[in-house]
Amino acid sequence: MSAADTTLIVIAKAPVAGRSKTRLTPPCTPQQAADLAEAALTDTLHAVLATPAARRVLVLEGTPGAWLPDGFEVLPQRGDGLDERLAAAFEDVAGGGPPTPPALLVGMDTPQVTPGLLAAAAAALHAPGVDAVLGHAPDGGYWAIGLCVQDPRFFVGVPMSTESTGREQEARLREHGLSVALLPELRDVDLIDDAHAVAALAPDSRFARTLEATR
Repeated sequence: MSAADTTLIVIAKAPVAGRSKTRLTPPCTPQQAADLAEAALTDTLHAVLATPAARRVLVLEGTPGAWLPDGFEVLPQRGDGLDERLAAAFEDVAGGGPPTPPALLVGMDTPQVTPGLLAAAAAALHAPGVDAVLGHAPDGGYWAIGLCVQDPRFFVGVPMSTESTGREQEARLREHGLSVALLPELRDVDLIDDAHAVAALAPDSRFARTLEATR
């Protein structure tokens, strides 16, 4: 089995003004924040689309829009907190059993992600002796997680959206006996400073162009 046999998952919220990227307002208006969320999601989906994979799945809160390209299965999110939603995403993609092939999940907050980064992450997940991969973010969270086996206990109860989420998630995986390979760190977009830093890393992205249009 090769890296191209990986299932790629994007977990996302449909971009809606007043509900998307609310920490960008101010200085952005609610519509500008939603536009940036849509651009980030679109960049991410197209990076996934350009990465060799067995399946591409969008696990979505909300309704798909014109931003969704062909080539994705769409599943609804379920669960109360993000920990439950992550557990359910892997479980639903696997159809209730272990993921076959291994699955790599990313969010919609790192529009600078590239097909090369995703392919390398998938390759790391297929390396001998590796059970999981995890990509930390500078704010303490994580931007990607991949599993060769799925179990809700890997996620449920891990505190989300804190400065220690990434560390606690890695510890939880290791507590369950998984061998974890670490991916490169990526900055995700939460605040306007993050947006400008990420846009500078990917100046030709939809996200960067959309941010420029807000000035």
